[in-house]
Amino acid sequence: MTVRDLERAIDFFTYGFGMEVVHIQVQDNPYSRRLVGEPEARFRIAQLRFTDGPRPLSGHIIELICYDAPELEELSLRNPQPGAMHLAFLVPDIDPVFARVTERGAIPLSEPVAITEGINAGGRACYLKGPDGITLELLQRPAPAA
Repeated sequence: MTVRDLERAIDFFTYGFGMEVVHIQVQDNPYSRRLVGEPEARFRIAQLRFTDGPRPLSGHIIELICYDAPELEELSLRNPQPGAMHLAFLVPDIDPVFARVTERGAIPLSEPVAITEGINAGGRACYLKGPDGITLELLQRPAPAA
């Protein structure tokens, strides 16, 4: 995910979702510029993972990228627009996570709402705009049947 302020985004995901930084690096080399298709690209990358649970093979779950060059204007994608995407987080209790991420500046598109249809009926979910307009979904699955 491309962000404008790497430190702010790291704070958002570590505080909001209990993630930890695995690695930070600067990419300022011909290989990286060729890879991303930007001849003047210079960027920093932060790789994050959850503090609990299994370790992924890559060592991280998400990668935050902050371009120092070139500098472009912010793009605002609404959910129905082609190219828009969202990042969903399965959470055991939606309310404290919702509180933490909104405390760190996430803008709710909805409060947590009861899911009434589909495979997750009985659970709760919400959408928010996180750092730099990244759309996030919080999903709390329904309680197991007794």
